Amino acid sequence: MTKSVYDIKRAQKTSLLFRLISKLFLEASIDDEKVSGLYISHVKLSPNKSHCYVFFSSVNGKKEFEEKFSSLLLYKPSLRAAIAKEVNSRYTPDIIFKFDEEGEKSRKINDLIDKLKEKGEL
Repeated sequence: MTKSVYDIKRAQKTSLLFRLISKLFLEASIDDEKVSGLYISHVKLSPNKSHCYVFFSSVNGKKEFEEKFSSLLLYKPSLRAAIAKEVNSRYTPDIIFKFDEEGEKSRKINDLIDKLKEKGEL
């Protein structure tokens, strides 16, 4: 199945946003321990490119994300401004922060597999 030009362009923009937001967030997390411990697992662009969903994971799970969410929201305007400067586009998408539930599930499954390996049951 071939992808349409629209799908390719959307994937390219998603990749660009992921690299840019990850870089900016890394710099912010080094400077501000209120958001340290969180990391971006992936970015998803809405079909009409009006919203950019930034999915976060944490070693300590969803609870840590919820505790740091209010501090994370303070970075939203500066992230959008930086994106507007870097990305050649008519509109800058609205940024929405979410916790990566699927990443959490796969981390738990990997932990269970590791425990089984240690016991010699796998």
